[in-house]
Amino acid sequence: MPQNAQDLSSNSYTEKLWPTPWIWLIAAGISAAGILILAPISLLAGYIAAVVLFLLQLVFLISSTPRIEVTEHTLTVGRASIERQYVGEVTAYRGDAAFAQRGPQLNGLAFLCLRGWISPVVKIMITDETDPTPYWLTSTRRPEQLVAALTASNNVK
Repeated sequence: MPQNAQDLSSNSYTEKLWPTPWIWLIAAGISAAGILILAPISLLAGYIAAVVLFLLQLVFLISSTPRIEVTEHTLTVGRASIERQYVGEVTAYRGDAAFAQRGPQLNGLAFLCLRGWISPVVKIMITDETDPTPYWLTSTRRPEQLVAALTASNNVK
């Protein structure tokens, strides 16, 4: 394998921001409420409502799960995509610094892909002068690997 092809494959990155187990427990709890609401009328209707509620939540949670992908030419976060040539400085944040980026230090023009159940975030500066978005801020479970993939892929132009 040529050296460049090896570099590019090691620079790729993919992550799905799946809900955590406690989100699924909340969904199960909401579904159980269907039993409680309809049980006085019919226990069977309560169980059917619980199953339908859980399936609806399952479909919603799976279909709304964003994907982060870094390839040779693009960065995709959720439904947004940008050519990697417009990716500037990339910084990972954890703990209080991540909280500050999501709150007090947040720019109202930033593109956000945040999930409340994932604390770390990565800030990706956008260098396209025609784009009014100053940066992207995305949740990620592996901020250091995302930063490494983006900075390494920026060096391979």
